[in-house]
Amino acid sequence: MTHLSTLDLTITVGWILFMMALGIYISNSSKTKTAKDYFLASKSLSWWAVGGSLIAANISAEQFIGMSGSGYAIGLGIAAYELMAAVTLIVVAKFFLPVFINKEIYTMPQFLEKRFDRRVQTGLAFFWVLLFVLVNITSVLYLGALAIGQIMGIPLIVAVIVLAIYSATFTVTGGLRAVALTDVIQVIALIFGGLVASYMVLNAVSDHAGMIQGLEMLYDKAPEKFDMILDRSNPEYMNLPGISVLIGGMWIANLYYWGTNQYIIQRSLACKSIEEAQKGTATAALIKVILPIIVVIPGIAAYVLNADIGKPDEAYPWVISNYVGTGAKGIALAALIAAIGSSVASIVNSASTIFTLDIYKPLILKDYSSSVTVHNLNDSGRISADNDKKLVRTGKISSVIFIITGIIIALQLGNLDQAFQYIQEYTGFISPGVLAIFILGLFWRKTSTNAAWAGMIAAIPLSVGFKYLTPGIPFLDRMGLCFLLITGIMVITSFLDNPKNDDPKALYYDKSLFKTSSVFNLLAAIVILIVGTVYYFFW
Repeated sequence: MTHLSTLDLTITVGWILFMMALGIYISNSSKTKTAKDYFLASKSLSWWAVGGSLIAANISAEQFIGMSGSGYAIGLGIAAYELMAAVTLIVVAKFFLPVFINKEIYTMPQFLEKRFDRRVQTGLAFFWVLLFVLVNITSVLYLGALAIGQIMGIPLIVAVIVLAIYSATFTVTGGLRAVALTDVIQVIALIFGGLVASYMVLNAVSDHAGMIQGLEMLYDKAPEKFDMILDRSNPEYMNLPGISVLIGGMWIANLYYWGTNQYIIQRSLACKSIEEAQKGTATAALIKVILPIIVVIPGIAAYVLNADIGKPDEAYPWVISNYVGTGAKGIALAALIAAIGSSVASIVNSASTIFTLDIYKPLILKDYSSSVTVHNLNDSGRISADNDKKLVRTGKISSVIFIITGIIIALQLGNLDQAFQYIQEYTGFISPGVLAIFILGLFWRKTSTNAAWAGMIAAIPLSVGFKYLTPGIPFLDRMGLCFLLITGIMVITSFLDNPKNDDPKALYYDKSLFKTSSVFNLLAAIVILIVGTVYYFFW
């Protein structure tokens, strides 16, 4: 626990109350009468809302706490998740988004239903809801509560409940529009607050000679913490297995997360045009390349400063407690709360979107139409309108249930050492199969429904088998191997189903669909240049 001044407490509490009031105001002023309003913000988001919301949804306690913890244990190499994510965002914007938006997709399972069948849609819908609730929501709440509890000296259960209530004000009543608009403000706060914390701890490392001098001293005192590619002798090789971060399993993790993950890609699907979606996604990629300064460097600084901590995930709270001054401590804490709130709200919104539109709607409501809006006023239209209201109500109720479930499970995660690695590994149980299904479904016309079904069924058994039968293989390499095996299974199955012709539900589109604007191309070039430069100097 650290002492918080009256100014720090005022800033922190003021931020919480301000954002909760803003979330309630946006929710009450937004028109959320239809499912399209609630789940897709009426498809009205601009590029700046998409870019800001993507970062706010992504950067949370798992980055501030988890990546700082991994920075303490591993070093700058953990920044591969951020840098490779930036490149992945460019790939997704260029090749994935045009197809999804052109096909008017609202959820990722809906794409699977259009390309394959309802079996694949429903199966993966259940997988995603369970993953979001049991892994993502719970881990973000736990990590955030852990940090806030250590900084403010409050019990874990109190911190978890406060964070959950804070997050609920953005998502339960207002849906995606409220989440996205509050995200834009929160991303400004989390970047500014994060930079303040990084500056102050680096200034302390350099004995008040400034941030740049502090970075130089970090490198001088702990050069082993600046290896971007770890060799087999490194004790953390199992978490970051060498060149695999560039050409192996890291691509599986990132393409799955940024290209098929509902709570990320939902923002782009809610954009007013493909050009706006691509520009917003490229903007998010540009922000990603600077985030290691905020979420990794404090952990390395804690290592150099010989932090008195029990486990790596305590590094960031230790930095705030010991090296961030009065006033700035409140700003840094507000940034952390902003990151947690935006991420939990985003995950809850997307979990409720998938549950409502891909599970409740077809299986319970017995409404099998692919559209979530009503355009006519005849008798069937009135029935659909009634169903539309039920969808919004179900989305709100399921959001509350998911948050409560997250609270209960978050309180059981106290034994984690590096939570960021926990999240990556267990997400990796399904990501190879999901990515194989999407890539082959998007870009190989022979891919059959039975192949997609086989890939989905094989994913978890293969991942579990590799984990327990070959414990010496790093989990990123396991993901790569699982992806190749699942792809092989799907290719063989597809050839058996469609030996001569394309699959009846294959996608056809003109190559012009993948043309991008000069603004997007410029942003993409800058991102790739920066990432390449970092790996060149810290290989």
